[in-house]
Amino acid sequence: MTDQGAPRAARRRLTHVDRSGRPRMVDVSAKPPTVRRAVAEAEVIVSQETLSLVIDGDVPKGDVFTVAEMAGVLGGKRTSDLIPLCHPIPLTDLVVEVTPDRGASALRVRATAATIAQTGVEMEALTAVSVAALTIYDMVKGVERGAEIRQVRLLEKSGGASGEWRRQPAPEPGTSPGPSAGRLPPGTRGPRRAARREPR
Repeated sequence: MTDQGAPRAARRRLTHVDRSGRPRMVDVSAKPPTVRRAVAEAEVIVSQETLSLVIDGDVPKGDVFTVAEMAGVLGGKRTSDLIPLCHPIPLTDLVVEVTPDRGASALRVRATAATIAQTGVEMEALTAVSVAALTIYDMVKGVERGAEIRQVRLLEKSGGASGEWRRQPAPEPGTSPGPSAGRLPPGTRGPRRAARREPR
């Protein structure tokens, strides 16, 4: 089935493909630069024993928190080198934080990226948490090869023509989604490092 008979306005063109079907970057030259922000997260599931080693700084490869956070920042800055059709944009802020969650037996990664540009920073935030999570795996694989990376996802974004977007919280079983528009209050960055390394 084809839409060749539909009016031109009704046929939606893919923004990353030209009329010949070749991939291309989207032309954003006509867009005005605006303040843009994005928050992404990931989690690395480990055993309680491995989590204790990470918190206590006893992983043979060293300080998992510092190395993973630095790797996430470096990865976020290299997004356009890794994702073919991403624009290189000047980041004005990129914060990556790794915090332990004993209840979930996980290391949670969160990245907040910001820029003043003609396109958004969702991919930079997602790349940052992905690289940080992969770095955590590399740091702990010597003690637990079964560590698992999960839930790489965008939490929120703002700026640009599409405005603000927030991921809806998952509804409890048997309930309908509530009116809340997102998971994070503006400016929330999670626990600070001093809190995550308190003695057990």
